[in-house]
Amino acid sequence: MDVVYVSNEAYARHLCVSLCSLCDSNQDEDALRFYVISTGISPGSEEKIRETAASFDREVRFLPFSDLRERLGAADTGPFDVSTMGRLFLGEILPEELTRVLYLDCDTVVLRPLHRLWRTGLKGCVLGAVEEPTIYPEVREYLDLAANEPYFNAGVLLIDLGKWRADNVQSRVLEYYKRIGSRALFNDQDALNGLLRGRIRELLPKWNFFTNYRYFRYSTLVERSPSYSLIPRESFCAAKRHPAVVHYAGDERPWRAGARNPYGAAYERYLEMTPWAGTPKEKGYEREMFLYHGMNLCTALFPGLREAAGSRYVQKLIRERAERAEGAEGTGNAAGAGCAERGDA
Repeated sequence: MDVVYVSNEAYARHLCVSLCSLCDSNQDEDALRFYVISTGISPGSEEKIRETAASFDREVRFLPFSDLRERLGAADTGPFDVSTMGRLFLGEILPEELTRVLYLDCDTVVLRPLHRLWRTGLKGCVLGAVEEPTIYPEVREYLDLAANEPYFNAGVLLIDLGKWRADNVQSRVLEYYKRIGSRALFNDQDALNGLLRGRIRELLPKWNFFTNYRYFRYSTLVERSPSYSLIPRESFCAAKRHPAVVHYAGDERPWRAGARNPYGAAYERYLEMTPWAGTPKEKGYEREMFLYHGMNLCTALFPGLREAAGSRYVQKLIRERAERAEGAEGTGNAAGAGCAERGDA
């Protein structure tokens, strides 16, 4: 099983926790290899990650990717670190002999063996992923996705790397991103969904269970995205009770003070098994976490309130992106005017 992460220094600790949980939950896996595409992990953090892997008799290979920002040019990744775009370069950076790879976000914890996931057939698709049914209508609009078409989360990806390379997905998805970049709120995830529609195999929610979905009713998710009805209710409920991969994709991140994430104990348990044991929680989020948890608790009974809050959030992101684009355009015009003046002189 070949597993890859992409990380900067800020997420090195969380990567180590995820890797530790994967090793612990998959000790019977004979061949388990780790690759970390580093967009700026410090030597000290690299050593801590190696030490954690070595405690399970595993090794980690670090692949530096320091020029990611330069490769992307003026791409606006909004509130997300540019490292998120590193997923798009896996076919180029990973060893040529790898033909299948499991990509994991750093903010995941693995609680079950992944052997069955690894052996899942992709049925001719480029990758397998878990559907994200609460995606915003605005995102569907600029991706031209109908309500009955699935939108997938990119936090856990089972990738046919051979097909990815043969179909030149990297160049095509980067070109697609350029076309939607001014509107793409979720960057590479949006680009993958737009370019590869119909070529993504739907995986069961247990392989990438977003902790927010603990509070949603199955019927609410189907109402938001009719395509989610292809996921049996029993599979969704089973994922709530016994997720294989927990994804801390919401604001209730267990490393923040005041977070009440129902799956947070798993992160804390594995943190204590790494060289980062004893790291204090990040302060300054207590009020935000209190309000966010209140919203979560109201979700089952009043899903409309959750949807309204999400709508306000996405509209805020859209305004901020538009303002940044306007500012960049203004700066560009000013620079151009200055060049013209110097040329006239």
